[in-house]
Amino acid sequence: MSSKMTYAERARQIFAEEIAEFEKLRQTIGESFDRVVEWIYGCEGKVVVMGIGKTGIIGHKIASSLASTGTEAIFVNAAEAVHGDLGMINRHDLVMLVSNSGSTNEILHVVEPLRNIGCRLVAMTGNPDSPLARQCDLVLSVHVDREACSLGLAPTTSTTATLLMGDALMVCLMEKRKFKAENFAVYHPGGALGRKLLGRVRDCMTRNVPRVRVSTPFRELVHEMSDKHLGMTMVFADEGSFEQADCLGIITDGDLRRAIQKYADLHITAREIMTPSYKHISQEALLSDALAVMDKYNITTLAVTEKADTGEIIGIISIHHIIDFA
Repeated sequence: MSSKMTYAERARQIFAEEIAEFEKLRQTIGESFDRVVEWIYGCEGKVVVMGIGKTGIIGHKIASSLASTGTEAIFVNAAEAVHGDLGMINRHDLVMLVSNSGSTNEILHVVEPLRNIGCRLVAMTGNPDSPLARQCDLVLSVHVDREACSLGLAPTTSTTATLLMGDALMVCLMEKRKFKAENFAVYHPGGALGRKLLGRVRDCMTRNVPRVRVSTPFRELVHEMSDKHLGMTMVFADEGSFEQADCLGIITDGDLRRAIQKYADLHITAREIMTPSYKHISQEALLSDALAVMDKYNITTLAVTEKADTGEIIGIISIHHIIDFA
């Protein structure tokens, strides 16, 4: 570090140096990455991430990220593996051995026992020509030319590169599994998102339901939708009170736009533009269930009923209610 350089300037320089290395690594990702994703996706057992020291810490994070996003995964310390922890591994598992040098004794010592068990082996290493790489079925290279440390010794760029490769695997597998927010909530019940999606519809729905009759003129139904700020209104029969009348359909902002395009004078009623069917959910349902229905039908609001098998509408839940729910 130059005596004229501030620490902030040096930090920006370190960022730039690491990013340059990651860009070079990005260019090398190829077919072996595709095969590892397919192997993990098709794995009949679990993914076992194994490492030691600082790369072991990164390996632990990779295993945790995979496990929390739909891939059964555990971390095993390589030093502990040969003292009994190999008993957690079976032939249906895929083992990912993480070592920057690819020549760490503790890692190399587990290769033969893992071969005897019969599981597939993937090396994640900074040295694709290392003894570890040569003994594994597939290799994910995380090679960087130099560390950000001024001595070129302390694991810096190399550990971050390993973390990035793990993140890339995790995201690709999430997308391949079509892993959604409601699935994430199941694995993260203690987090903010988990608290949201494992709550109940009744916890955040509104009982201020937009309501119009089938004979309500266009202008009046627009006012009702604007006043309730939900971008929709339920449509009820003309006969009886709203509480007793049958709900015949729904009008959304999209229906309004289509009506403006279709009708020149807009001297129309709710009957002409409503959608006869609508999706509903019980007030006792989980918010994750509500989100799943919205995602399936590409909608943002649901009518809420007191029970799953009743048509009486007692509220509305929107995706914004779920997002804002604390």
